[in-house]
Formats: sequence, structure tokens, C-alpha cells
Amino acid sequence: MAIEEPKYEVLLAESSFEIRHYAPILIAEVTTEGDMDEASSKGFRLIADFIFGNNQVADSSSSEKIAMTAPVTVEPQSSKIAMTAPVTVEPQSDQPNMQLAKLWRVQFVMPSRYTLASIPRPKNSLVSLREIPSKHYAVLQYSGFNSLARVQSKTQELTEWALKRNLKLLGTPQLSRYDPPWTLPMFRRNEIKVEISAP
Repeated sequence: MAIEEPKYEVLLAESSFEIRHYAPILIAEVTTEGDMDEASSKGFRLIADFIFGNNQVADSSSSEKIAMTAPVTVEPQSSKIAMTAPVTVEPQSDQPNMQLAKLWRVQFVMPSRYTLASIPRPKNSLVSLREIPSKHYAVLQYSGFNSLARVQSKTQELTEWALKRNLKLLGTPQLSRYDPPWTLPMFRRNEIKVEISAP
């Protein structure tokens, strides 16, 4: 069974690097504390609980199972975020150190058949829903495990590649993982992506 992924157009491909233009998406997200692995695991469980049925369909007392999509994304945060909509956050710097981060935003992309008005509401107040408009990203693709040191190294590679091409970095780098944990390392699909100004 194919797993839905966000829609995007590749504007430039160079080795493992790409510049992409993403269509608007709807996400479910939580903010969790800990190191990258601990926060990812907590966030994954909270959002999985929502999509597996801990939700309420609008104008009904029933729940609905929501299809799993890929990737699962984690992004370091500089401070606690108030639970308001929309949620915005300023990065600590243009090149945040993922190894030092203790607060993370974990996101699942929701299936494209839903809108913010039609998707079931999370029963857990820690899970929020948000629309992300169309954006441009610089992306680095790689395989294997994601230790904090490796993620930081790949983030640095992407940042240097983008700056050499005079791309303006706008957001905090994000780690996107596409495969379940039992996938062999050489077959794992990982990406570091960072929002950029339209090229």
C-alpha cells in the first residue's frame, strides 16, 4: 500500500541536494522535550494516538482512523511555544545546533483529502493542527541512521551548499524520516530541509 507524501516540484537537483517548491499542506504537530530521539519518540506516540482514533469527527461523537503518511519531521525549537494558531517560532540562529536542542516540534503531514475544516479534531490538547502555505526548501537527501552528530553534520552540509548558491535561509532546519524503525540503514530515506526565499 502506497503511503502519501507531500506534493512538491523539484526546481534544481544537484547530487543529493535539491531546491523544491512544496504545495500547501495540513499538519498535526506536538512540541516535546528531551534529546532528538527521546522527543521524536514522544511526539510520534502522541500524533499516532491521534491518527489511530483518539479524535472526534466534526458534528459527531464518533472518531475516525486517519491514514499514515510520510515523512515524520522533527525540528529543534528555541523556546516553549504558546498553544495558539498559527504557531510561529524564531530560530536561535541561522545555523542552530541540533545537538544542543532540548525542545522539538514533531510533525506528521495529514492526507491531502482533509482540510482544516474537515479533519477530525484531536482529543489530546497537546496535538494541534495547522495549515502550512506553499514554500520553497533547500533539501539534502541521505540514507542510514540519524545520530545527533550525523544530523548536525548533514545540516551543516546543506547550509554550506545553500549559502554557496546565495540562497536566503528563512527557517530552522528540519529532519524528515520516511521509513519505519525496522528498515535496514542502507534503505532508510532521510532528508534535512530548510525553508528558503523563492529562488
